[in-house]
Amino acid sequence: MGFIDDIKVRARKNIKTIVLPETEDRRTYEAAAKTLAEGNANIILVGSEELVKKNSEGLDISKATIVDPSTTDKLDAYVEKLVELRKAKGMTPEKAREILTTEFITFAVMMVKMGDADGMVSGACHSTADTLRPCLQILKTAPNTKLVSAFFVIVVPNCEYGADGTFVFSDAGLNQNPTSEELAAIAGSSAKSFELLVEKEPVVAMLSHSTKGSAKHADVDKVVEATRIAKELYPEYKIDGEYQLDAAIVPSVGASKAPGSDIAGKANVLIFPDLDAGNIGYKLAQRLAKAEAYGPITQGIAAPVNDLSRGCSAEDIVGVIAITAVQAAAQK
Repeated sequence: MGFIDDIKVRARKNIKTIVLPETEDRRTYEAAAKTLAEGNANIILVGSEELVKKNSEGLDISKATIVDPSTTDKLDAYVEKLVELRKAKGMTPEKAREILTTEFITFAVMMVKMGDADGMVSGACHSTADTLRPCLQILKTAPNTKLVSAFFVIVVPNCEYGADGTFVFSDAGLNQNPTSEELAAIAGSSAKSFELLVEKEPVVAMLSHSTKGSAKHADVDKVVEATRIAKELYPEYKIDGEYQLDAAIVPSVGASKAPGSDIAGKANVLIFPDLDAGNIGYKLAQRLAKAEAYGPITQGIAAPVNDLSRGCSAEDIVGVIAITAVQAAAQK
């Protein structure tokens, strides 16, 4: 059974309710229809009955719940809560009502905040900033979390590396140029996410263009320091670096470049030194190796809310919905 099939099975064992706010996009309805048919989650669609009916024509979404922000009887409670959360930033009841009835992502995040949904998936037609900004403003970071970050689960077909071809690539969606301390936090969060979603032992490699001092540069120094901090903060996980990509995942290269290491050549969690590298890396794997790429999956927010690549397919959304449901089940 493949990674996403296993995730769907786990999601079906503990059904959660996931809200989808992007009802202007056909892919949302295709994903909702398939999710409901497979029984992976309950689905809430945010929008008017007219909008949903028009954009879902030909698809069976009869089991979905449609919530119109303008007419729901919970709007007043949502307005009151949003004002409470954002009053220091000048939020007024009038502004809150306008935002909640016109910005469906914010409304969906409020549904999660108020316990009317277990998680949210968005980003098929909105930027990462537009998706995550209201999440950080309303849900905020999880307890004991130093940094919100984003990763992709990459599943490479017919691959002997990683966890039978399954990897976490992090941060590949959010933090532009993390410091050593931030890279260490990303490593710890990513190991935990791999453990939850893949259900195998995480082996974390801190990536660089250098392996164990083979190159000298300030960028290498940053990764070396991040590795030191991560090992100190997260002794329960196997973490090492700095490694070039081949030294991290290919056993023969790892043995040659980092002899004696129990991590080199065995990594399944890859921590990239910056967002450029992470984004380029996951897209290379997706397009050239025909890998499945699920994400960006967020970690460190107080409730499960996940972003999508704007180039995603409906099938990708189905997968992220199932992942979000599994994350939600783990929080309860």
